[in-house]
Amino acid sequence: LDDLRRAFRQYKVIHVICDNAANHQSDRSLVVRAYLAEHGGRIRVHFLPKYAPDTNPIERVWWRLHEAVTRNHRCDSLTHLIDMTFDWLEERRFFRVQDATYNAV
Repeated sequence: LDDLRRAFRQYKVIHVICDNAANHQSDRSLVVRAYLAEHGGRIRVHFLPKYAPDTNPIERVWWRLHEAVTRNHRCDSLTHLIDMTFDWLEERRFFRVQDATYNAV
């Protein structure tokens, strides 16, 4: 936070967006809260919802993949399941992936 204050001296308020992961709720967060209180509100922390699939577009892709491939699949191996997943992604031109990494295995 000191680095942020130094880097953005010209701004009156610095907004920090946090993902609200479980580790942000730890004892370390008490140290952060004390720091924020000490610096008079110049840094404002905004936490995203803990789980909000409706606000994250990639969740829609995972849901459709789950519906089409992984739910109740009848694959005889993990390799077969991975192949089905890549086939499904390949059919969707906006979700194409480079699979060279997986071909090397």
